[in-house]
Amino acid sequence: MKRSSFFNFLLTGLLLSPGLMLAQKKPAVKFTGNNKTAETFTTAANTDLRLSSTGILRFSDMAQPLETQECVFVDPGKTFQTMIGIGGALTDASAETFAKLSKERQKEFLTAYYDKEKGIGYTLARTNINSCDFSSDSYTYVTDGDKDLKTFSIAHDRQYKIPFIKAAAGAAGGKLTLFVSPWSPPAWMKTNNSMLQGGKLKPEFMQSWASYYVRFIKAYEAEGIPVWGLTVQNEPMATQIWESCIFTAEEERDFIKNYLGPTLQKQAMGNKKLIAWDHNRDLIYQRAGTILSDPEAAKYVWGVGFHWYETWTGAGMNFENLKRVHEAFPDKNLIFTEGCVEKFNAEQVNEWRLGERYGTSILNDFNNGTAAWTDWNVLLDEKGGPNHVGNFCFAPVHADTKADKLIYTNSYYYLGHFSKFIQPGAKRIISSASRDNLQTTAFINPDGKIVVVVLNLTDEKLPYYLWIGGKAAETTSLPHSITTLIIK
Repeated sequence: MKRSSFFNFLLTGLLLSPGLMLAQKKPAVKFTGNNKTAETFTTAANTDLRLSSTGILRFSDMAQPLETQECVFVDPGKTFQTMIGIGGALTDASAETFAKLSKERQKEFLTAYYDKEKGIGYTLARTNINSCDFSSDSYTYVTDGDKDLKTFSIAHDRQYKIPFIKAAAGAAGGKLTLFVSPWSPPAWMKTNNSMLQGGKLKPEFMQSWASYYVRFIKAYEAEGIPVWGLTVQNEPMATQIWESCIFTAEEERDFIKNYLGPTLQKQAMGNKKLIAWDHNRDLIYQRAGTILSDPEAAKYVWGVGFHWYETWTGAGMNFENLKRVHEAFPDKNLIFTEGCVEKFNAEQVNEWRLGERYGTSILNDFNNGTAAWTDWNVLLDEKGGPNHVGNFCFAPVHADTKADKLIYTNSYYYLGHFSKFIQPGAKRIISSASRDNLQTTAFINPDGKIVVVVLNLTDEKLPYYLWIGGKAAETTSLPHSITTLIIK
């Protein structure tokens, strides 16, 4: 936060958090002069455009638009949440697939995702504590029955995952904002004596499990991998055929309040960002309301994480639920912690729906207050794995490990329209379309450049004006396209 901005906040008596939804009032931005330009980058169906530079727009005077003129209105004078980062999960599956590639192909992969100039500039990452479905097998870091965690060791992760995370961080310039998530405690800590098929944490092991997070974080940081935050439990309301563990809202609240929160504080980890829920948008308000309405639990919680798989149940996308959480708890943050297109089919890797799913979710998540966005596996093999329970899925990039080739789905490019151009520290600003056939969001970067993203899910070519401060630039949105416009 800039010093001048901080003094303004003090004068109003309001200390703003990064995730605050209410608009921060600033003096009106004067968009003057006739030399204003916008550089455009486009990805479009049935074309060769993939994050391609598609020209420079020039602004000219335009007072009151007519109702017959389609416009995207941008107002940088109203700012909202601050961007933390955009990225994807560095799982066992991604790490094992990466290890099968040649050095040349590994370099290509790292550049494609993490290079800010040649790639799409990922800055955020997630990884798993213990095994998950996208591991080759089930594993933990302690021997059975070791309540005091004397045998704790991350030796398993040193073969693939730790070198992979370090390589990604190096390609990102030496730093990635990393958070960590458990799918299941060790089987002997659970009521069903299995890491799979749900079950619950036994009461007598709650302190051991809380200490487990701390041991994991310390072990990773001893390896030179800083950990920014952690989620309490991946998908705590899903009994899965893979690693899973059930927490009701009340159980998660009490585990945070009585065990995990105090343990982090006692171990000098109170600065780690603790993220509740980590499941779908459908139940997010009920979960947030239960946990955050309890001051003794809420004081430990930085934010609420969510996934997008509620569409599998027929519940829809539920973007409004994010807005409700932000309205009710404006001092907490929203973070998208996982999403992917399920049921991998190699014949569908070129389908345009893959990217449009990402574009729709990212844009609407941001417009409803989300401050960080994390894709699921950054890399999977030609089968959509490896996965030890056959839950094969799509990733933005797949590797044909036999041919030593990377396959870029259009999801990669749709993600890049956000991650390449919207920088950590950017603030969301107003971007409003005059027709519902265009969707839009916008941010102002720390360097003052304005980033506008426009999404067209229709079959139509849509002319429109990009309007800001009484000036406008005329352009066209191609059918089934996404365009990023950089206003300098």
